[in-house]
Amino acid sequence: MTYLALVIIGFVIGVFVLSTGGGGAAFYLGVLTSVFHLSAPVAAATSLLTAFPSLVVGAYGHYRAGNIRFKVGNRMLISAVPAVAVGALLAPYIPIKVYTWIVALILVILGLQILMRLFFPSKSSTKKSTNESLKASLFGIISGLMVGVAGLSGGGPILAGLLLLNLDMVRAAATSSYVLAGTTCVGLLFHLSGGNVNWSIGISLMIGAILGAILAPRLLAKVDPIKFNKIVRPVIGVLLVIMGTRMVI
Repeated sequence: MTYLALVIIGFVIGVFVLSTGGGGAAFYLGVLTSVFHLSAPVAAATSLLTAFPSLVVGAYGHYRAGNIRFKVGNRMLISAVPAVAVGALLAPYIPIKVYTWIVALILVILGLQILMRLFFPSKSSTKKSTNESLKASLFGIISGLMVGVAGLSGGGPILAGLLLLNLDMVRAAATSSYVLAGTTCVGLLFHLSGGNVNWSIGISLMIGAILGAILAPRLLAKVDPIKFNKIVRPVIGVLLVIMGTRMVI
């Protein structure tokens, strides 16, 4: 019964995070630590193990649907992958309280920026391409550090960055899945080296997550991107603010 519950939990999270462009490692991390009481190192490695296959499946589904924007996605990957390695090497030396505050502030700021964009849309600029390239690189670095340091998938900064670069929610979710598949793979390799994976729990969650990832792109293909964007964008902004705030309360 426990394993069936894990599959169901993985499925629900898989559908949700792939539909909104997240990797799900933060959600899995919360379940593994609060429900199954795994230690932080084991939960971090297991969450990445669970999230990675579903991200690959989801990214492939988005690719077939033609929703991935590879130009901006590759910019993020180029800066994110080295950041994952740096974060993993620095992780043992960063106090957990300091890291918690840094991530919390990042999430709150990103959430507020998304919400501000709803009320104050940005105007076109002659430096658009340069600014977008710098922004994509910055968000990639932030995401990579989150993956390397804490075993998170880094979906918050990537998705927020893509939304701030004016991608609609469907394309942002698809491109985010593509970027996170790469960063999570690198992060998983680092965390696996410590041998801190609970395979029985991880595989059960993984099965459900993969099923959810297969379904998510098909669901997005049936929705109106404009309506979906209007509904989900503010929800993502609010969730980022709430998640960041709860981390330090």
